[in-house]
Formats: sequence, structure tokens, C-alpha cells
Amino acid sequence: MAGTRYPRWHTASAQGPRERNADAVSAYALAGAPGITFALADGVGDDPGAGRAAQTAAAAAARTPVADGPVAAILNAQRALRELGGTGDAVLVVAMPFAGGYRIAWVGDARAYAWDGSMVRRLTVDHTLAEYFRSRHQPYTPRMEHMVTTSVRTTKPHEIGTSEVVGGGLLLTSDGVHKVLPPATIDELLGDPGRGAAALVETAIAIGGSDNATALFVEQPEVDVAHVVTERFPVAA
Repeated sequence: MAGTRYPRWHTASAQGPRERNADAVSAYALAGAPGITFALADGVGDDPGAGRAAQTAAAAAARTPVADGPVAAILNAQRALRELGGTGDAVLVVAMPFAGGYRIAWVGDARAYAWDGSMVRRLTVDHTLAEYFRSRHQPYTPRMEHMVTTSVRTTKPHEIGTSEVVGGGLLLTSDGVHKVLPPATIDELLGDPGRGAAALVETAIAIGGSDNATALFVEQPEVDVAHVVTERFPVAA
């Protein structure tokens, strides 16, 4: 570690009451390229295929060259899933560094948030049936919150969501975190940056979360995002 001038990133994940953990996180820094690309995937379903799909998608996305951009990362994940075979699928969010911030791409309901040191600001819009009808002021059911309209395996390029954030910290979450914890609770738990990811996951499970829960938190950089120190905090299932 080169002192505190460089930001740290932390990740934590818990199986919760599911039979297996089908969430996956991947991060990769290409030699000579600025910063680290982050990817968080959530497998669709509670079976071994879902877990393999999430791991494959996250790894392929994170290893995409920064110059290609985050949409290319999603499409690379799609190619990797199709080459894997089977029917396993996942939702995915990717954060790719550029000067002063991150470019974001996503499919499904994995989320990215900006962190200013006191509050989170959501950078993504869920690709779910509930969000589709909500945005059109139409009725929807609670079950629709968990029915995604895009996924790694099925998405078309024009359906991939994109966003961008300059400065501050970054939070990526699976729905086992953000559909359980309200924004005010997320803000409070990130107040201790070193424990932020672990605290989010532990709290989501402790208050009755019924899904896998995974979070990846990048602290606010003191200089830039070109150098990042990693600290992982696994959470027991």
C-alpha cells in the first residue's frame, strides 16, 4: 500500500438463505491502463448454472480494455456466456475508469451509486417490469420488481443502460442489498468506509434479506482513480 493517498476498494458477499451464492465480483487492471475496471454480476436463479454465469460474465466484463468502454464490456460478457453454453444467465453492472471518474453500463437490476462522503446517488435505472410500468404511470405488482427485462445473455446493444460519474466514491450492489436497505441506511453504513461493503451485506441479511447479497465499494480518491488498493471483507454465509 502506498499510504492513504490512493483510494481503497472493498467487497463483501453473503449467501443468505439461498442454497448457493450466485453473485460474483471481478476487478482487473490492465498493465499500462489507468485504474481498475469493476464488475458485479448476479446470476438469474438459484442453481449452479446461475453461479457459473455470474462468474463468467463478471470476469469477461472486467477484462475488457478500458479504451473499448463499458458497453463493450457487457457485450464481451454476453459472448463469454454464449461460449460457455447452457442456459445460465445473469444481470451485470460494470464501472470503467476514465479521467476523474467512471463510466457505467448495466443490464437488469444490478446497481451503481455515486458516493460523495455523506450520501449515495443512484446512477442506474433497474431494467425490470416494475420500473417499465412505473415509468409509464401504470400499475404493477411487487413480484415485477424481480422480473428483469434485460440480461447478459439476452440484451441487445441498444438496450444496455449507460451512465457516468465524475469524482467521489463508487458503490456497486446486487439486489439482495439495494432492495432490502433504504438509501438512508446505505448512507449510514458507508460512514465507516473500511467496513462499508461488509456492513451493507451483513445488515441486509440480518434484517431478513432473502437473496444473495453483494456489495463493492470504492472509497473516495484523494488524488485520482489510477491507483487503487484492494481490501476484501468476506462475510460468512
